[in-house]
Amino acid sequence: MDSATDDVDQVIAGELRLMDPRVRASRELAGRFLDPQFVEVGGSGRRWTYETMLAELPDDTGSSPAGRRFEPSDVSGVLLAPGLVHLTFQTVLRERRTRHSSIWRKGDGAVGWRMYYHEATTVPPGLRT
Repeated sequence: MDSATDDVDQVIAGELRLMDPRVRASRELAGRFLDPQFVEVGGSGRRWTYETMLAELPDDTGSSPAGRRFEPSDVSGVLLAPGLVHLTFQTVLRERRTRHSSIWRKGDGAVGWRMYYHEATTVPPGLRT
């Protein structure tokens, strides 16, 4: 396996871990996957930062181990530059389908890959393309 493929695979694994309710419910665990300069533009249009995400993620949709989980599909990634990966994918949670784009960057040493930027767009019901 080449290093670009390995990098993309590591980032996909991190993205999937961030969908795990146990990770989402824990500020400490989720903080391991988010870059301190993290920014998100959510499907609602709301802007999230590292601190606001960690503060509110435990109460967000998909964060309860007993509740519904995100169902990801069409996950793919590309190495943009050394230490920088772009992922795209879709999720379904209940009846809501969302398209996602995230950029991950690799930190020094043991820090590893962390999500730097994320954007989600809600797909209107019935739209398939």
